[in-house]
Amino acid sequence: MTVNGKVHVQKWWKHGVVYQIYPASFCDSNGDGIGDLPGITSKMDYLKDLGADIVWICPMYDSPQVDMGYDISNYEDVYRPYGTVQDMEHLIKEAHERGIKIMLDLVINHTSDQHEWFKESRSSKDNPKRDWYIWKPARYTEDGKRVPPNNWRSNFGDHSAWTWDETTQEYYLRLFAKEQPDVNFECEEARKTIYKSAMEFWLERGVDGFRVDTVNMYSKPIGLPDAPIIDPDSPWQPAGHVYCNGPRMHEYLGEMNEILSRYGAITVGELPNTPSMEKVLKYVSAEAKQLDMVFQFDVVDVGHGVTHHYAAKPKNFDLPELKSAIDRTQTLIKGNDAWTTVFLENHDQARSVSRFADDSPRFREASAKMLALMQACLSGTQYVYQGQEIGVVNAPKDSYPLENYLDLNSYLYVDMVKERYGADNAAKIDEAFDSLQYLARDHSRVPMAWNGKGQFGGFADVAEKEGQEIKEPWMKAHPLAGEINVASQLGDPHSVLGFWKKMIAFRKQYADLTVYGDYYTIRLDDKDTFLFFKEIPDGSGDKLAVMLNFTTGEKKVAPPAARELRLPEESSPKFELIASTHGAKEVQEALAPFEGRTYLVKV
Repeated sequence: MTVNGKVHVQKWWKHGVVYQIYPASFCDSNGDGIGDLPGITSKMDYLKDLGADIVWICPMYDSPQVDMGYDISNYEDVYRPYGTVQDMEHLIKEAHERGIKIMLDLVINHTSDQHEWFKESRSSKDNPKRDWYIWKPARYTEDGKRVPPNNWRSNFGDHSAWTWDETTQEYYLRLFAKEQPDVNFECEEARKTIYKSAMEFWLERGVDGFRVDTVNMYSKPIGLPDAPIIDPDSPWQPAGHVYCNGPRMHEYLGEMNEILSRYGAITVGELPNTPSMEKVLKYVSAEAKQLDMVFQFDVVDVGHGVTHHYAAKPKNFDLPELKSAIDRTQTLIKGNDAWTTVFLENHDQARSVSRFADDSPRFREASAKMLALMQACLSGTQYVYQGQEIGVVNAPKDSYPLENYLDLNSYLYVDMVKERYGADNAAKIDEAFDSLQYLARDHSRVPMAWNGKGQFGGFADVAEKEGQEIKEPWMKAHPLAGEINVASQLGDPHSVLGFWKKMIAFRKQYADLTVYGDYYTIRLDDKDTFLFFKEIPDGSGDKLAVMLNFTTGEKKVAPPAARELRLPEESSPKFELIASTHGAKEVQEALAPFEGRTYLVKV
């Protein structure tokens, strides 16, 4: 397809479907309470049957697990409870035999403080690896108090992004946990070594690509300036817009792309704090040869707080806000050679049904199907997170207490609330619990429920069948595992799982429109229903019209008029129903609660 002189080349990874796996929580093959690589391998046929073309596995590298594997101590080994390098090689082989590609997480903005590189770096100021990390001397106030080099806040909790090292009497930068020191990409030796250890080691073993963690944080701004004050109650300020997208970012990505292109590897970058579409395009333009696609945070940031992601009341947004966020990510690729992604969930987000629709027993299934239909019709490469395909919702507050929340970001947020308002302020702590029940990353990390009859939701169903002793999972099982699980939906075409399979096949059948078509929002200000349409970039041929009811009541919705479809007023488009969450067979004006429909519009 050619648009304004730019070519939209159809490639396998663009119309492929990516299924994301969080190893600790996917499947426990040996009953030790922790998911593992053999467990993933055992479910490869399930993933193939679902329609997955690519499997993205979150960090499985050796790690102290302070941040669930995003603190890596050895890029060339596997965290032993997950398995071995040989287990990973076997997984790749089994996937490839089924026509499934494997994508790993590439986490190189920071390492673990237990990595040998950092141990050397912190041992003395004159160690050869000292400048492999970012070290700075302290500042001092007028009264002689030692303070960090700037006011940047860590991404976790209300703390400085700098940690004092007693041995060498300097601060090191760590944008995340204190155990995750940032690598100094200005040091050529450091970055070339990390490319070899983190990328080439696994590319040589058959990995097909990487999801690149925090891809716009490698190049820090010159002088490391203070962030503007937006949280006057804290000395530490959110600084993402200061330290992201630094001056040498595209140089570093160009170096990485040279390596990746030799292997034909695909990339998707995590791109936070980048609201400028012009900046985003510099990362994903095919001509620029940086990344194949990125995750923009516009959609998943809807409903988050300003001073802290979790400092927000549940459902604090309206539908037009969500529509606008989707519109921004969809129109990114209009009239150029860039590419985008379609996702509502991942390991860092709560469940989409709970966030954007209705997770009550009456409406949660309809909500899951509606969101599946919506995703199937959006342009870009589609990502599905484990459990999303069966309609997993957030763990209910009344049956999943606060002590079950194990994520570092969750308990640091509660600690921050206690520090600010008092450890005995029950109202404020309960308010924080409400926010976590709505937004916490923990919800995506609750162990997968493979059946409702076995122990702990069948998380270790393979080991259970073999008669092995089963230990309680590392994280408490989902209270609704008996109702929402894989086994109860397998073979049922009317289940959420059955509908997801249909939608994945539907998406591929109509890929010219669903995957590659240009997107247009209709009736943006409507607070109850979401309408959009898709067309071939040159405007020719049939169109795709999507109608979604985001309410608990029936809504009468007139089909899009000719002018809303960018057609002449006098034209009479014909609507052919081709997909429905509720089994509708013909064009109807009334949409049931959380019903979604897709029409082929013949012009």
